[in-house]
Amino acid sequence: MGKGFASYLAMKTGPEGGGAAAAAQQALIDADLRELGVAARKLANHAFVLGGGLGFGTSFLKWLAFLAAVYLLILDRANWKTNMLTALLVPYIFFTLPNVLFSLIRGEVGKWIAIIAVILRLFFPRHFPDWLELPGSIILLTVVAPSLFADTFRGDLVGVLICLAIGCYLLQEHIKASGGFRNAFRKGNGVSNSIGILLLFVYPVWAAVLRVL
Repeated sequence: MGKGFASYLAMKTGPEGGGAAAAAQQALIDADLRELGVAARKLANHAFVLGGGLGFGTSFLKWLAFLAAVYLLILDRANWKTNMLTALLVPYIFFTLPNVLFSLIRGEVGKWIAIIAVILRLFFPRHFPDWLELPGSIILLTVVAPSLFADTFRGDLVGVLICLAIGCYLLQEHIKASGGFRNAFRKGNGVSNSIGILLLFVYPVWAAVLRVL
């Protein structure tokens, strides 16, 4: 009896027994990690569904990115100019324009605004201020955009990647114009532009992560 018990202990504590126990523990850890990954994907999917219904999640971040782009547009037109291409905010705003505003501009209201803007620009250029050029371009782009861009790319991964590329380009141009990453967050107007540009990433990054999950 004593010899059998000693042999059992030797098997459990020997090299082979220890290896088997370690393998079993590793298998349990891997299974737990897989379960955590599945739970995380389910949580992200539920957050996405709830975000569409409660105005949170993706919809909220889309509004935030849209407002950040408008904020940068206003900063630039207020003569806080940098060397970055502010015109790139036009397609960014087009792809992040909330559905309520997009439907409004895409309809009769946007068409009337667009035709008035065109008439003023062509026949009464003195009454068409420079600061209206980019907002007018956004309205015109929204009105005349083909369905491939308006209905497909806007809600697809293509639009998300375009927004992400625009954000990356504007960020590196702003850092270059500021003389480095640290200066971009130290100068007076540089801080405002830096925060605004960083907010451009919240929606495309979140939407890209959800599509990967």
